[in-house]
Amino acid sequence: MRRNPERRQALIDAAIEVLAREGARGLTFRAVDAEAAVPPGTASNYFANRDDLFTQVGGRIYERLLPDEATIARGREGVQDEARYAELMHELVDRVSAFNSGYLALLELRLEATRRPELRAVLTKRIREDIDANIGYHATSGLPGDSTSVVLLYLALNWLIVERLTLPDIFTEQEVHDLVDAAVRRSLASEGVTGG
Repeated sequence: MRRNPERRQALIDAAIEVLAREGARGLTFRAVDAEAAVPPGTASNYFANRDDLFTQVGGRIYERLLPDEATIARGREGVQDEARYAELMHELVDRVSAFNSGYLALLELRLEATRRPELRAVLTKRIREDIDANIGYHATSGLPGDSTSVVLLYLALNWLIVERLTLPDIFTEQEVHDLVDAAVRRSLASEGVTGG
């Protein structure tokens, strides 16, 4: 059967929305078809089984979470100091939080990965690549700190995003802003870097 790549991507994007809203148990071919507004049975023509759908969703979420080239270019402009580092982390938190269904779906996938070895392999590879890319970007950016600073911020900001998306009344927007600044400052202080 001939398959349309744009439709496949639309089905995967629909699956992200279903996963975020209904959880892993609600991610069925029927639910994806309904979300994508396609005829019943369409998703089953594009994915071999639910495992295939889960792994495809895992890859697609990261495609959509990546910054665009313009954002990357802006990040390389100007003085690369603590203030710039904080600015980049604010952009990251805001960008990821803006794709709330994607991030919530990713949380569902991470739980599901404890039961699905193929999904675990996809997520492990993709997240490791993301961490390595962030470390590589940092190494060439001229920003203060080192790879440990990058990993500490990755861990701290990921949980801040979880709080922001799942329990949005815990921290005000100002508190989120202040926490990002503090996370940058303290991760750099732990490496003996000061400035900004």
